Amino acid sequence: MSAAVVFLLFFICLIIAIPISIALGIVSVLPGAFDPSFTASGTFVIRSMLGGIDSFPLLAVPMFVLSGMIMAKGGISKKIFDVFAFFIGKLTAGMPCAVIVTCLFYGAISGSAPATVAAVGSMTIPILVRLGYDKSFSTAIVAVAGGLGVIIPPSIPFIMYGMASGESVSDLFMAGVVPGLLIGALLMVYAIYYCKKHGEDKEKIAAEIDQLHAKGFIGVFKESFFAILSPVIILGCIYTGIASPTEAAVISVFYSLVVSLFIYKSMKFKDIWGIMVEGVRTYAPILFILAASIAFSRVLTLMRVPQSISAWILGNFHNKILILLVINIFLLIVGMVMDTTPAILILTPILLPIVTAIGMNSIHFGVMMVVNLAIGFVTPPIGVNLFVASSLTDIPVMKIAQKAMPLIVCFLVALLLITFIPQISLALL
Repeated sequence: MSAAVVFLLFFICLIIAIPISIALGIVSVLPGAFDPSFTASGTFVIRSMLGGIDSFPLLAVPMFVLSGMIMAKGGISKKIFDVFAFFIGKLTAGMPCAVIVTCLFYGAISGSAPATVAAVGSMTIPILVRLGYDKSFSTAIVAVAGGLGVIIPPSIPFIMYGMASGESVSDLFMAGVVPGLLIGALLMVYAIYYCKKHGEDKEKIAAEIDQLHAKGFIGVFKESFFAILSPVIILGCIYTGIASPTEAAVISVFYSLVVSLFIYKSMKFKDIWGIMVEGVRTYAPILFILAASIAFSRVLTLMRVPQSISAWILGNFHNKILILLVINIFLLIVGMVMDTTPAILILTPILLPIVTAIGMNSIHFGVMMVVNLAIGFVTPPIGVNLFVASSLTDIPVMKIAQKAMPLIVCFLVALLLITFIPQISLALL
C-alpha cells in the first residue's frame, strides 16, 4: 500500500467524522494488513502505541492539565488580572492589555491554550463588557491571546515536540519565552490601535480601577502574591535544574492545591474529586490520540515517507526562504484542520529532516511549528479556542473569527519574524 493511499484513507476517515485516534489506528494497521511482508503488523502497531506512551516526560501533560484545572477552580486568573489592571488599567487599552498579559501568565501555569481561554475568559470577558468594550472584541482578544498558552512555557505542545524530535524539553521551554513575549506585545499594539479608533468609557474604567487602588498596592499584591508566584516556582524549578519538567508539573499540582485550599480558600476538599474526574475526561482522549499518533509516525517511518517528502521538497525548492514559506503555509493549513498533538507527532519526523538539511536549528524549528499550530487554535474549522470562547459568550464562532482577524495578522507577523530571525527563539539558550 502506497503512502498516498494511506493519507487518502486518513483524510476520508476525518471527513466522515471518525474520531482522529481511531482514524490513526485504522491507517496504521492497514499497510501491514494488505501486505503481510510489511514490518508493521498489527502486533507491531499495538506495541508502538503502548511503548510510545510509556514515557516519563509525557507524565508532565496530565499534571499540567490537572494543575490548570485546580487553579481555574481556585480563581487564580482573577488574582493575576487584578495586579496588571492595577498598574496599566487607566492607560489607553489598559484593560484589554491586562487581559493579554494575564493570558501570558496563566499560560505559564496551565501549558494549554483552551484552558487559558476558559480560565481567563470566564472571568475577564464579563469585566470588559461591563466596562463598555464590544463583546465580540473582548471575546476575540481572549481567544487569540489564549494561544499564548502553548508558546509561553510550560507548554504541552513543546513536550510533544520534545518527544517526537528527541530535543530537550527544558531548552524548548526556554526558547518559547521571547517569541511568546513578542506575540503578546504585537497583540497589545493592536489593542491600543483599536481602542484609540473606537474609544473607551474612561469613567467606568476609572471607577473599576479606583476600587483596586482603594486596596492599595500592598493590599492587591498580598492578594495576588501566591498566584503570581506559581509560574515563578514552576519555571524556576525547571531552569535552575532543581526539577525536570515532569517533576515541576507535579510540584505545580501540589502548589495549586495548597494555594486554593488553604491560602485563598476558594476551593473545598469535596471539589477535588470533581476536578480529578474532569482531568481524566480531558486527558484520556489526548492519551488515545497520542498513542495512535506515535504508532502512525512509526509506520510512516518504515514506509520511508519522511525521506520521500524531504527529497521531493529539497529537489523542487532550492531557496531556503521559499522552503520555509512553503512549510509555514503547510503547517498553517494543517493547524486549521488537525489538533496540535497528532499534528506535531506525525509531522515532526517528516519535516525535521528537511529543515535540518537547510541548516535550521531543531529547537528553532520546534518554536516555529508550535507558533504555526497555535494560530490554528483561532482559525476555523477546528479552532478550539474559538469554540471555547463561543461557549463562554454565546457569540457565533464565525463572528469571533471575523473580529479576531487583525489579531491573527499580528500572530502571522510574529511568525515571519520568528521564522527568519533565529535569535528570537535562541536568545536565551
